[in-house]
Amino acid sequence: METYGKILNIAMPIFLGLVLLEKLYGWFTKKEPFKTMDMLSSMTSGYTNIIKDVLGLSVSLLTYAYMVKHWAIYKVESTVWVYIIAFIALDFSGYWVHRMSHQINFFWNKHAIHHSSEEFNLACALRQSISTFVNLFTVFLLPAALLGVDGKVIATVAPLHLFAQFWYHTVYIRRMGFLEKIIVTPAHHRVHHAINPEYIDKNHSQIFIIWDKLFGTFQDELPNVPPVYGITRPASTWNPIKINFQHLWLLLKDAYRTNSWRDKLRIWFMPTGWRPADVIDKYPVHKIDDPYHFEKYAPKASLLMQVWIWVQFLSTFALVSYFFANLASIGSPNIFIYGGFIFLIVFSYTELMDRNPYALLYETLKNIIGLFMIYQMGDWFGISAKLPWATAAIAAYFILSTLVTAYFVWFDIRKDSIVKEIVFSEVAHS
Repeated sequence: METYGKILNIAMPIFLGLVLLEKLYGWFTKKEPFKTMDMLSSMTSGYTNIIKDVLGLSVSLLTYAYMVKHWAIYKVESTVWVYIIAFIALDFSGYWVHRMSHQINFFWNKHAIHHSSEEFNLACALRQSISTFVNLFTVFLLPAALLGVDGKVIATVAPLHLFAQFWYHTVYIRRMGFLEKIIVTPAHHRVHHAINPEYIDKNHSQIFIIWDKLFGTFQDELPNVPPVYGITRPASTWNPIKINFQHLWLLLKDAYRTNSWRDKLRIWFMPTGWRPADVIDKYPVHKIDDPYHFEKYAPKASLLMQVWIWVQFLSTFALVSYFFANLASIGSPNIFIYGGFIFLIVFSYTELMDRNPYALLYETLKNIIGLFMIYQMGDWFGISAKLPWATAAIAAYFILSTLVTAYFVWFDIRKDSIVKEIVFSEVAHS
């Protein structure tokens, strides 16, 4: 846990820097809009995912250690080859996990967050799931287990395999020659993220494109079909915690509402998007039928609000960095309290991004809890020993955050409701 936290403290500023470089390149060179809210939503999703991973908030019904102990038929010597085998095995497993996440209703919930951005950039690579608490897919690592690859090797290679999937989330690298036949490139992955009928559920490979070509799911990027990004049932929110559970909530409602007991049971295992016949018309869900003509989610945000969301994002970055650097000294159960508090921060300021008036309620609750923890501990999880001024600064941030959010809700967001009331009144009298 501590080692992974230290790795993430190195990786986070690198990823943030690369995301900003890509955005600045697009802004200055291609004259494209910056789209701050989409980018910050994506990077905020990254906070939630890495905290969940560091805290180990998931279990495996079938562990890799069990498979190695009971099923290994050979023991690969501890040379460079064991790492190569582990990498290939993780990639093979990743293909099948990825493919099943796209094709089975229940498993789509864990992956929808990654596709929820209606842009395609390095930031959207950070949209990763927090909705999986039971890992059912360890069995796909069976090839490595049969060869006796040690679990520590898998644990070492897995983060490298994950980080290696970051770079190809971009529209600025077009074609890569002969590499297109070997590895997953930006062109391949643009296809994967697209909602065009020609592209849906294609190119599930993570590093080596060979898996798609072997198992019939490969699709090249067509010159006359520009990819359109997102999900066909748009998330329509910047809140990554909500996005993580939207599809599951729909499945639960549909399972409850349908009169068919057969449908109540099979809805979970049907192809992604399937709904019982007796709920489709009665409880319609907005779906994009024409990928070339739909309005992207983009609630208005003043420059002042965008600046404030940057302040919230960077403040959270500082709190997360301290958390990862001091996991051992913070200890249990405080690490879970700290992690849960970061989730509350994320929920609060992304609700403000969505222009939800209840953002003030969430923000006030968050800041009261934060101030109460400082009062109880007389400190912010031991930070005063290293930075004597930091606890006071964090307390001041909580107070300021409440006041600024109140300003935006009262003087900006409240106008939305007034405008709606005026429009409704005019329509009613016309």
